[in-house]
Amino acid sequence: MKRWRAGSPPARRTCCVSNSTPPAAEPDDQRVARVTIWSPFTYRDYRLLWLGSAAYTITAQLSVLVTAVWLFEETGSAARLALLGVVQLFVQVVALIWGGTLADQLDRKRLLAGTQAVTLAVLGVLAVLAVADALVPWHIYAATAVLGVTTVLAQPARSALTANVVPRTHLMHAVSADNITRQLGSILAPLLFAAVAEGISITAAFVMAAVTALPSVVMPLAIRADTRAVLVPGQVITGSPREVVRRAWEGFIFVRRHRLLPGLYALDIGMTVFTFYRQVLPALASGLFRGGAGAVGILTAANSFGSVLGSLTVVAFERYPRKGMLVVYATIGFSASVFLFGTATSLWMGVLVILMMGGTDGVSVTMRETMVQLETPDAMRGRTVSLGYLAANTANNVGTVWVGFLAAEVGAARTMQLGGVLSLAITLVVWRGVAGLRQYLYRTA
Repeated sequence: MKRWRAGSPPARRTCCVSNSTPPAAEPDDQRVARVTIWSPFTYRDYRLLWLGSAAYTITAQLSVLVTAVWLFEETGSAARLALLGVVQLFVQVVALIWGGTLADQLDRKRLLAGTQAVTLAVLGVLAVLAVADALVPWHIYAATAVLGVTTVLAQPARSALTANVVPRTHLMHAVSADNITRQLGSILAPLLFAAVAEGISITAAFVMAAVTALPSVVMPLAIRADTRAVLVPGQVITGSPREVVRRAWEGFIFVRRHRLLPGLYALDIGMTVFTFYRQVLPALASGLFRGGAGAVGILTAANSFGSVLGSLTVVAFERYPRKGMLVVYATIGFSASVFLFGTATSLWMGVLVILMMGGTDGVSVTMRETMVQLETPDAMRGRTVSLGYLAANTANNVGTVWVGFLAAEVGAARTMQLGGVLSLAITLVVWRGVAGLRQYLYRTA
């Protein structure tokens, strides 16, 4: 069978690292120097981006946990938690289209800082309302809508910035480091949340979420690199709504015609649309293990620790050429783990299984993000990434609705078991249907 090697004709996509990468980014001995997970940190701008992203990771996790736990404790309804997914589904679809186009149009570091400033303001308002004992459920839904918009506007810019501040040779390691950092933050945040919510109060957790948002506003502004997208010569951008739609459509056509990207996005949709559990984890922890905020924190931390191990596994497989099939294998493992989670009979069994879920998801996420960066030119990167996030976030929100409402009807155990089976079925269909995914080969050295 003829194999498709990444970067070789006819599937090659030119320019994976923007022209704004500093000239010193690729020294003369780049070919002989061994690149490790620490290599991206030798670049100042990457360190700043990393610090801001780490702070935002903690903020995002805290905001999800504190709003979900407060809402569940206030209403006692898994269906009310599922409505969080409905809210985000509607606001994020439009915002993602704009977010990808803006990331290919504006200065990415300023776009990132601006969206993070809005996040800081929203969390500050929630903290004030909680301290004043004036918080009501509609405040949570309104804040979720705004935070959903800021999150998806920031995601394409943050992802595209990685390729602006490190050379191509470091890209897979930078993406792995980013994912590891996100997951380490996702371990720290639930533990902080559990300690503060159980030890002090849920109100204190709202305040903590707001405070942690500040570094994510400041750090991107200190990046020195030119982080504007590289445009086609002669291209003029006016920023009109019609042009935004046209440029978004260009991104869609690029993805649709690509041999690899549709398969990657379809795998992401298939593994989450029936299984996305994070925002309804309070209901799952209660239904499976009769646990409260402490159990939610432990399970979330275990899931994130598993993702760290998964990202490290990707680095260990750096010379394994069949990167497309590596994503398929990880997705199959995730589906099986979801089914097993539905059979868990104790909290510690659940911790072990959710660790496996995080590990397989970590491999899948890291490889998907790396392959998207490698296969997309800089001028198209924001829109391509945003379409990936559109697929992922839509699936996440639909999955939140599915898991929340189904758990309320048939129970948490059956919901997760069914989700695992459906996820596996979709994965096998995509594997057989997308030849580019099966044939994709890429070696880093």
